Amino acid sequence: ALDLSTCASTFEQARKRFAEAVDIFFQEILEMGTLEDVLKECGWQKISKPREQWIPPHIIAQVQQEIKIPVASQKR
Repeated sequence: ALDLSTCASTFEQARKRFAEAVDIFFQEILEMGTLEDVLKECGWQKISKPREQWIPPHIIAQVQQEIKIPVASQKR
């Protein structure tokens, strides 16, 4: 798994922005030479047989939780 997110007013726009975020993320870690370190930190495993590849971690659970954020009136 990778910890990336985006938002938009439509699902299609959010998908497009997410693809852009993924592209930028990988460009940056490749330029910094930290691809292997970052993927390992995110729980990915590198295997070499039958061919070298990265395997993502198994998702154990995914939870959506609603939170309330108090908005205080601003007095100037």
